[in-house]
Amino acid sequence: MTSEPLIAVVDDEEPTRAMIGEYVGMNGFAVELCDGGASFRELLSKKTPDLVVLDLNMPGEDGLSIVRFLKTETRIPVIMLTATASLVDRVVGLELGADDYLAKPCELRELLARIRSVLRRAAVVAQAPEAAADEGRRVRFGTKWLDLDAQLLWDEAGGSIQLVQSEFSLLKAFAENPRRVLTRERLLDLASARDSDPFDRAIDVRITRIRRKVEPDPAHPSVIRTVRGAGYIFSPEAAPATKST
Repeated sequence: MTSEPLIAVVDDEEPTRAMIGEYVGMNGFAVELCDGGASFRELLSKKTPDLVVLDLNMPGEDGLSIVRFLKTETRIPVIMLTATASLVDRVVGLELGADDYLAKPCELRELLARIRSVLRRAAVVAQAPEAAADEGRRVRFGTKWLDLDAQLLWDEAGGSIQLVQSEFSLLKAFAENPRRVLTRERLLDLASARDSDPFDRAIDVRITRIRRKVEPDPAHPSVIRTVRGAGYIFSPEAAPATKST
């Protein structure tokens, strides 16, 4: 049994699939190639990849459907491959919880760097419960509590909400820097989510998604506020009053 991280490459274009698989395989990873959603789901019934490189535009089950499934049912990181002009697909994919994206045709060295970066972030998140266990703390975020041990959000009724890796990383960054204005650059560094595209608004998309989960009124955020021209600030005191029992 191999100890190499297993990368699943899901792409209906055979030349692209083969090229990525060969390059990634030459650089220390085990690789499984899938030509679409059906073959990928068959792979999942037998093995659990450590990361999925996923083309969004495929016949049959498209990539967005697969992202939705993976982020609902698993914690497998996903790097999307998108057509250069598919901004809408890119944003929707990030909102669904994809961890990163690259435009096609992609530079293989950059893809390899993204794979290694996402895997490192996944490892940090996996170790977070051990670090948090000694602290035994939950951090209040508006209508929810961030449980660093379980990597979950909890509501007052005891219900839990699963977080994808990028959401947890950002919330953890805010929790460790309350009442401080954090620029997008600083958040990208703290959450280890740096993206090379200077026009990418991935951080804004992710914060919008988080606000829907924690803000009493997401249309008028008070917990994670925008500081115009500067960045974002987390205000723990904006939490709603707790009902007495």
